[in-house]
Amino acid sequence: MNDGRAHQHASYGRDPYGDPYDDPYAGDQLAGARFGEGGPRGGAPVRRRRRRRWPRVLGAVFVVLLLVVVGGYFYLDSRLKRESVLVDYPGRVADTPGTNWLIVGSDSREGLSKADQKRLRTGFAPGRRTDSMMLLHYGSGGTSLISLPRDSYVPIRGHGSNKLNAAFSFGGPKLLVETVEKTTGIHIDHYAEIGFGGFVGVVDAVGGVDICVKENIKDPKAGLNLKAGCQTLDGGQALGYVRTRAFARADLERVEHQRQFFAALMKKSTSPGTMLNPFRSVPLAMNATSNFLVDENDHLYDLVRMMWAMKGVSGDNGVTTTVPIGGGGSSVAAGSYITWDKAKASRLFDALKQDQPIPPDAITK
Repeated sequence: MNDGRAHQHASYGRDPYGDPYDDPYAGDQLAGARFGEGGPRGGAPVRRRRRRRWPRVLGAVFVVLLLVVVGGYFYLDSRLKRESVLVDYPGRVADTPGTNWLIVGSDSREGLSKADQKRLRTGFAPGRRTDSMMLLHYGSGGTSLISLPRDSYVPIRGHGSNKLNAAFSFGGPKLLVETVEKTTGIHIDHYAEIGFGGFVGVVDAVGGVDICVKENIKDPKAGLNLKAGCQTLDGGQALGYVRTRAFARADLERVEHQRQFFAALMKKSTSPGTMLNPFRSVPLAMNATSNFLVDENDHLYDLVRMMWAMKGVSGDNGVTTTVPIGGGGSSVAAGSYITWDKAKASRLFDALKQDQPIPPDAITK
């Protein structure tokens, strides 16, 4: 026997009668984790590298949030009430620059109980009629909110001349939009309508709206009793504020209150205190989507754009005004009505048609 070879095998801790070609490190290579116990050839222990799990967790959270946001959007969009309003008709006004909304407040009592109607002094009339009409325009020429007084005397297709709100009574939103387009020369891109109950719900959802009242207002017909000064109006008070006509200028002062309040409401609705507060934003979204009626081609993102535009009305580039009034009159069919100042009204609407700022002399203070 070769003592040297036996000595060599023994030095590796091998069986001197085993396989001379067996790899002395095979066991260590196959049991890689055992390196950590002592390392190869007695080296320093090797730590097993742990994989970081936080990227996977973060990715999963992001996916869940994305699904919630997307699902929530389509759910809210499906809650909007839709009606075929913006339809073509012979001689319809062609598309004009900028974006134009016809915003209508109706006297619909839908969603109000008999007790609510009594408490809010809305009356019990069925159906719906226009209680306020505003034209919202935004584009490169800034943002403008123009009141269209419901007693405005205008031509209505198939019905001669009558008050503007009569167009809604004769043919609903379709005929109202057609009448506004033909009278102003402005193409209406979007339509939004909200009734009494929806209005109250939206105001209450944002926790009320801050309004500065110029003088004491007491109107039992509207259930309103307000003191002069800045204060927060709840839904019921707000409804009375935009409805009351207990003023010397009656409807003309009422439309000023409507523009003032709607701009304040949209500003409150889009404020961080509302948008980032789930106790405000969720009720607002639920109330708004279930109570706004829009055209069949309008969607939730259109309504959000409208709200942001109305928020900008109170900014430096915003203008709020009423169509310039020229005078008044009366007829058997319409009763007492008001007429527009044709020259000033023409300059106002021509500016909007060209998406330009309204001339100062066409703005009613």
